[in-house]
Amino acid sequence: MAFLLYLDRVCLGELVKSDLFRADFTASPEEVGKVLSAFFFTYAIFQIPAGWASDRWGARKMLTIYILGWSLMTFMTGWVASLTGLLAARLLCGVAQAGAYPTSGGVIRRWFPLHQRGQASSWVSLGGRFGGMLAPAISTLLAAWFASWRTVLIVYGAIGVGVAVCYWLVVRDHPSEHPAVSPQELHDIGHAPDRDGEREHVATVLVACASNVSLWLSSIVQFCTNAGWVFLITWLPTYLTQVKKVPDVRGAFMVTMVLACGLPGMLMGGWASDYAVKRLGLRWGRVFPVTGAAAIASVAYFLCPWLDSVWLILICCGIVAMMTDFGNPSFWAFMQDIGGPNTSTIYGWANMWGNLGASLSSLIIPRLMKFGESRGLGQMPAFLACGGFFLLAAICVLGVDASRPLLRRKA
Repeated sequence: MAFLLYLDRVCLGELVKSDLFRADFTASPEEVGKVLSAFFFTYAIFQIPAGWASDRWGARKMLTIYILGWSLMTFMTGWVASLTGLLAARLLCGVAQAGAYPTSGGVIRRWFPLHQRGQASSWVSLGGRFGGMLAPAISTLLAAWFASWRTVLIVYGAIGVGVAVCYWLVVRDHPSEHPAVSPQELHDIGHAPDRDGEREHVATVLVACASNVSLWLSSIVQFCTNAGWVFLITWLPTYLTQVKKVPDVRGAFMVTMVLACGLPGMLMGGWASDYAVKRLGLRWGRVFPVTGAAAIASVAYFLCPWLDSVWLILICCGIVAMMTDFGNPSFWAFMQDIGGPNTSTIYGWANMWGNLGASLSSLIIPRLMKFGESRGLGQMPAFLACGGFFLLAAICVLGVDASRPLLRRKA
């Protein structure tokens, strides 16, 4: 599911810079930026409703619907004949994808004990990173094979229908509902997920989110992290092609190598988060992996304007990808730690702010790149902005406390 999620999300950032796409759409970089950011806007604002729906009606039913929905919109993206239609398809794709990770966070909380949530989260995120990593190369090769960028999206949409069917057949909302789960496994999980108690009304959860300092700080960290990272999947391909004059296919594989650096970071981050919790406790165990990773990513971005070699810049971008993914499992586990039976809704709150950051960054980065070129600064403003986002994230995460549940359980 997560592989397909990112494959469908990232592929358009690669396809829009191809000659095949430009032959169909005559659009300025700013107009393309609006299309790319449109996805993140609706993806952000529908996080909470989609997460609440999963808490209310169950992960199995809702995520099956979400997968079918975004697959249909990916399919339609390959059919539209105007920039307006393309924009609408991406907006609706964002709506459908909004529930994927909040729902997955709720599934992990019900299926794994506390000391394994970081590692479990890292494996789900790993699927997404594989999709994001391979999307540029796969999409470029398929577009060349089919001699059509539209066919690529139609194929991806059709595959999504199959993934939705598999998800429905395999997944259950609670371990106690799965025919293959034994009493011993239920005991090892360590809680009664089918007796979570009544879920709070969505308004109650939102009030609690809006009044919780720790969650606000976590949301700022999510905002800044996504704002800095999204450059790698939206504008790095264009930067390599137009600024560094790298051929399209070669540039696609370079982006794939950069995103591949996140894979070991994801697995190491999941292990580090759970290990840190065992050694330092829940409060600081969730914090230290994130603040260290964000600080390193910030330095890597700050170095990029001073480097001429495209390979050195790619190494720095690879460090950003690795450190971003190193910190991600701690965020997932934090939502599960404080969320209780409302985990999907709370995850939706935090992920909303993260993707608003991605949407904002997709809009401002091309303007910063254009501003830098007009002032003789090259791409320095864009790289410094991305580095600044990560630096702010490294500072704000120090105030996050996973040891305090957002809503106290009723006696």
